[in-house]
Parts: sequence; C-alpha cells; structure tokens
Amino acid sequence: MIRILHLADLHLGYRPAFLDDQRAAIRQKERDQLLEKAVNYALEPSTRIDLVLIVGDLFETHRPEEKLTRSVIEQLGRLVSAGVFCVTIPGNHDEISYHDSVYRIKKDEWPGVLVQNPMPELVAAVELKGIPLRIYSLAYTGGLTKVNSLQDFPREPGEGIHIAAFHGTLDWDPGERSLPLKSADLARAGYDYIALGHLHQFQQQKVGAALAVYPGAVESKSLSDRGVGHLTVVNFGDSKISIEKPEIAVREHEQIKLELSTIDSREALLEQCLQYRDPEKIVEFQLHGTPGFPVQAEELAEKLEESFFYVSVTDASSYIDLTSLEKYAGEHTVRGEFVKRMLAKMAQAEGEREKEVLRLALLKGLAAFKRGERL
Repeated sequence: MIRILHLADLHLGYRPAFLDDQRAAIRQKERDQLLEKAVNYALEPSTRIDLVLIVGDLFETHRPEEKLTRSVIEQLGRLVSAGVFCVTIPGNHDEISYHDSVYRIKKDEWPGVLVQNPMPELVAAVELKGIPLRIYSLAYTGGLTKVNSLQDFPREPGEGIHIAAFHGTLDWDPGERSLPLKSADLARAGYDYIALGHLHQFQQQKVGAALAVYPGAVESKSLSDRGVGHLTVVNFGDSKISIEKPEIAVREHEQIKLELSTIDSREALLEQCLQYRDPEKIVEFQLHGTPGFPVQAEELAEKLEESFFYVSVTDASSYIDLTSLEKYAGEHTVRGEFVKRMLAKMAQAEGEREKEVLRLALLKGLAAFKRGERL
C-alpha cells in the first residue's frame, strides 16, 4: 500500500487580527507548528507516509518571515532525509508570481520537488514500493498561466498511479479569485487521484474515474473559517483508493447557538453561557429567539471573556417588551388582532405548561412581525 499525506492551506504565518497582541502571538505560534506536527506524523513508523503533497497556501503570504521559512525548509528536509518523497505547490496566498516570492528566493535550497512551471506538466516521476507514480501540476504565475487554455491536461502513457495536484476551484465561479478547473477537462485526462487545495473544508467527489479531494485547512483561522482538525491520508492499494482522517491536536473554535425564548433574564443567560466555560477554547455565542429582556451583547461578552481564550457574542434575537402587549392588542392592525387573540387564549389556558407554550408562540409571532415575515 502506498500512503500519501495530502496537505493544503496551512497558511503558516497567519496572525489573527481579531485577537489582542498577546493572544494573537500565541495563536500564530501554535499554527506555525502545524507543519512540524504533520511531518512527525509522516515519519512515525506506525503511520509511515511514502509521499507528502502540499497543494498550495503553505504560507499566508508570498514573503513569510525568514525564521518561519527556515523552519519550513528544515521540516521538509526531515522528510527528504528520511526517504519520503515531497512535492510543494505554490498557491494564491503564497503566489510565485512576485519577484520576491519565497519560492523564487529559496528555490535552490527547497527540499523535494518545488513546482514552478506556469502551465500543467508532469512535475515528478518516481517509483514507490515498486509502483510507478506520476504527478502533474502547475504553479499559477500571473501573466504566464493561461487560465482560459486549461482544457487539455497532460497524462503520460503507462501503468501506475497518475495524480493531478492543483490549487484551484473545480467548476470555477467567475467571482472567485482562484485557478479555474473544470471537472469535464480533468475527467478526460484519466487521472487516478486529483489532489486539490484552496477550499478550507474537506470535500471529495468523483471526477470521471478519479477521486478529487480537498483536504481542507487543518487549523482554524477564525470562527468564520474553521479548520477540519484532521490530516488527510490517501491509501492506494489493490486498485482501490481509501481516505483516512487522523485527528491532530488543534485549538478548538466553536459556534454555539442559544435559543433565548426560554431564558427569562440576563443573569440566566450568563449562567447558561458559563456552562460552556473553557479557557482554551475560542467561542462565538449566537443568540436567537425572542427574549423578554434586552440582551446587551457587549456587556455579556465582557463578563465571559475570562472564561474563554476568546469569546464573542452575536445577537440575532428579537427583543419583545412584554409590558407593551396591551398596547399592541389595542392596535387596529393584523399584529394587534394576533396579540389580542393570543392573550385571550393564554387567559383560558389550562395549566402552566399550556400557558408557557402560548407565551412562546406569542413572542415568536411578534418577532416575525418585527422582521416583516409572514406568519
């Protein structure tokens, strides 16, 4: 069995702007250790990897700090020294187009194969465990990569494993800043596996006879750009391809949705948020529903900040002032008629449970009126 570690979108050097300086520095250091973790996994005897494919955006920028660059070259050198074949493909964040791109400056000392050709070519041919393996790729280069001509993808004749590796978007959206790739064109080439990068969530699909995979970003960049938390290992054996997703230690980013219709005060809301207390976690509380009290999201976030590595509160709730119900009921409007009927039903309710259900229905109805929705 041939085992390939398929990496993309590590974005080493990324510094989260939403954190204060101290915590941003901690997060950058954590994220910058991701390649070392992946190399450690690749070299572990029990999980031994034969080939490492880095399919774009290894770095956050085309000109990372020298210290980070030296560290990356050292880690890739560990792979090559241990006999692990390694291929690095520039992406759109760390684009090779610029004269001062890290890949231009460090090309002569880059371990393994560094893809530099602007149009699709055979970039590597190697024999792994007695099986021929060929890799086809390109490095997007402004002014040289003819994106409108990416129709005839190369494939050499011969048995073995044929892999395409591109940092781009399948069936490209014209509004997307990305290398356009069409499934039909790739399918015609007849590859066995299509290693992709650019999209930050894990995806896989069949493209002709090939399996096309985005491994996703292992580490989160922000709450709106959360990583997958696992590596992607591709196994080739007995004419079959299988995918493993070994988990890797990363700082957790979590979005927690809270329904406020059943919470009766700001104090109760604070207590519910504190149930998720974790000083190592980055959390966004998303508040929904129809509370009977003003939420005051900024004040809530301040009270929670010492209980999490970072916390934010997004208030999408619709506050209803319950003291105004009689005023609403006196309106000569659809809303007024709705409130009047609901108050009458609540007055006739049998038991507290039925009354509470009707109260929640009233709050949700009023919130819908407030948002201009149809009931």
